Amino acid sequence: MRKLNIAIIGLGNIGSYLFNYLNENKKILTEKNNCLPVVKYVSAKNKGRKRKIKINKDQWLNNYLDATKKNDVDLIIELIGGAEGPAKKLVFNALKNKKHVVTANKALIAKYGDQLSKIAEKNKVNLEFEASVCGGVPIIRSLKEGLIANKISKIYGIFNGTSNYILSSMDKENKSFEEVLSNAKILGYAESNPSSDLNGSDVSSKLKILCSLCFNSYLNENIYVEGINDIDKTDIDNANKLGYKIKLLGFAELINNKIYQRVHPTLIKKNSYVAGIDGVLNAVIIDGKPVGQSIIQGEGAGPAPTTSALISDISSILRGNVKFPFSLSSKERKNLIFQNIKERFFSAYLRFEVADKPGVLSNITNIFSKYKVSIKRLIQNPYKNKKISSIIIITHSSKDHSLKKLLKEISKKNYIKRKPKLIRIDNG
Repeated sequence: MRKLNIAIIGLGNIGSYLFNYLNENKKILTEKNNCLPVVKYVSAKNKGRKRKIKINKDQWLNNYLDATKKNDVDLIIELIGGAEGPAKKLVFNALKNKKHVVTANKALIAKYGDQLSKIAEKNKVNLEFEASVCGGVPIIRSLKEGLIANKISKIYGIFNGTSNYILSSMDKENKSFEEVLSNAKILGYAESNPSSDLNGSDVSSKLKILCSLCFNSYLNENIYVEGINDIDKTDIDNANKLGYKIKLLGFAELINNKIYQRVHPTLIKKNSYVAGIDGVLNAVIIDGKPVGQSIIQGEGAGPAPTTSALISDISSILRGNVKFPFSLSSKERKNLIFQNIKERFFSAYLRFEVADKPGVLSNITNIFSKYKVSIKRLIQNPYKNKKISSIIIITHSSKDHSLKKLLKEISKKNYIKRKPKLIRIDNG
């Protein structure tokens, strides 16, 4: 029986769960893949930390980089995290030393995936990263294999469970952003520092990877990113009254041979599929030919869903297949044109908290007219006791650049009492 010697580097919740899973399911994995997986070595930052796993003395590596030099290591699983530092060193060295690599590290792949794939191809080893995007949702393997026949025009969806939990909880539990975030930390849905989940950078990394796979292009940094930090309960309530839900969505679209990548809070119709995805769930929607529209939904994070994705990658390597990390060889991938969204057209929700006095509304509508943004709907809610009025405007489809410019001009007016809001609307 063939065997594959594995080194797991990083023993947090996911690394420990994977270690146990591989040991407890060795028999079934061997039968399914005709190869025996052996966890030969492990390493982590803190050797003395209490873990719910039984590690033999001869399995522990004091220096994690030793895994890349040992002759009795075939596959290295990187679960350190981060685009720089130890994770970067480990993966680059592993591939250079002709070791297969499986990683759950979206930041590393989004930043260095092109370089890493060239090294993997040159040395005829695998670089697999299913677990880097949407945990237990098998989107990467679907794009590489299941949807290989398709010409994809658009991929979008909910790629971050933490932000989705926060927005859907604010909606359903009638709680503020701060209350829900605090709850998410207690439940383990949010890190103690959740900035990458809230500011959109987590979704941005995942979208870059998916976009590259969909359009056979190199990874590209031209991406519009906006998080959910400024969304409050009033926006959630307003959206409901208008027949929408607010979700943090990532979009990658091929339009007239140009690619647009964007991440931002989005108003979507209440009756749409994505509006019903709540809690920590992720959902990915692919538009392609001949498949039409395909939807994959599931748990986006956590040790169990992530291990499901890691085992999928490990199994591929156990079967002895060497594949290009991004489906095509680095030579065949394309340098496509990635465009900024400023020339794109969107309907938008704008909210202004203003001093309740004559002339304010006419000044705002004049500025809209100046930038050729037409108003579809306008709602004015005065708060008489505070001498403040809330003005909500839904626009017709307008150039993104014009929306931004009018927002900037209005925000400087002395009648503005709070920073104005702009949330794009997706009517698809």
